[in-house]
Amino acid sequence: MGYRFGRDDVAYLGSAAGRAALTGVDRLELTSATHLRDLERVRRDHGDRAAALIDTVVLRRRARAKLPGARDWLFTDDALQQATPSAVARHRAARLAGRAVHDVTCSIGAELAELVRVCPAVLGSDLDPVRLDMAAHNLASARAGAEPAAAPGAVALLRADATVPVSRDTVVIADPARRADGKRTYDPARLQPPLPDLLTAYADRDLAVKSAPGLDFDRLGWDGEIEVVSLDGAVREACLWSPGLTQPGVTRRATVLRGAGAHDTLTDADPDDIAERPPGDWIVDPDGAVVRAGLVRHYAARHGLWQLDPHIAYLTGDTVPAGMRGFRVEDRLPLHEKTLRQELSRRDCGSLEILVRGVDVDPDALRKRLKLKGRTPYTLVLTRIGRTGTAFLCTAHAA
Repeated sequence: MGYRFGRDDVAYLGSAAGRAALTGVDRLELTSATHLRDLERVRRDHGDRAAALIDTVVLRRRARAKLPGARDWLFTDDALQQATPSAVARHRAARLAGRAVHDVTCSIGAELAELVRVCPAVLGSDLDPVRLDMAAHNLASARAGAEPAAAPGAVALLRADATVPVSRDTVVIADPARRADGKRTYDPARLQPPLPDLLTAYADRDLAVKSAPGLDFDRLGWDGEIEVVSLDGAVREACLWSPGLTQPGVTRRATVLRGAGAHDTLTDADPDDIAERPPGDWIVDPDGAVVRAGLVRHYAARHGLWQLDPHIAYLTGDTVPAGMRGFRVEDRLPLHEKTLRQELSRRDCGSLEILVRGVDVDPDALRKRLKLKGRTPYTLVLTRIGRTGTAFLCTAHAA
């Protein structure tokens, strides 16, 4: 759970004395091997502030990849876990540029820091006074490090219940906590605040709600857009956009973000007509955002690919889309363990990546049973075509 920060901790950590102490603590290793020695030293130098100082430095180190501009920010452990990665928040802010926005679950301000760059007025609210104090500190830090051309807009913070509207004429965004009783939940009614309550409270407002990509969206009866976002190959979140914030005819969107700032977007308004052909020279596993958004056919149509099977998300073709990882098909085999073992042995297979979709196979267990002893790396794609289990022996290739 980590250290339980109080408002006095936030005030101290943001003071000149706190900043100097954090600089000193950051020189320590703070690893599991040095924990007792480091803790004793920080307690000797800073007394009761030791836990707050150590946790802050550790959390800042953990935040570097997720929030690269947050070197001087303050966090709680839970708030950092739920914080939206900067690249994802920046993408959402770009969709809201020029609008006044109210983040009703602002937490420590990760979303606000991106919104304030492109929105003329930003309001953040939360029930937790400690997180609000951290948000004020973090926004001040973000403003101090902003480029002069960014021209940040006005921002205000207040304590308020997310399900009780306190603003008007703003776009509302929310990020309900996805844990209940210490466990991750995919039940909209068990989110905090509950998703149905949020949708009711802002039924007449432009609304964007972040959620887990594993949520059962069909049960929601959502009449706006559902956008699934990935970052550097990992699916990060889904976002529900109310009809006033979407393009006409778009109900599903997949956005693929890359760390360098590049991104690709597909919607269900794009063409999805694809050929039905035998497997090609390559197999392509689409980005997870494309799969979760149900836009595999749309992706295939854009890139001149087709499906191995109409019900399976693997695609195939004669080329690999630029920037995508593909698997060159070396052989097609029946999904029989003895046949696979013999063929892999004949090919001197050593390391084996196993991809599975549409068949009940445990990749780790299968890899052990194959007893590979060679030196050549391969990829094994296990799937079904119709009702027939099929194995494609491949070599991987990054396009």
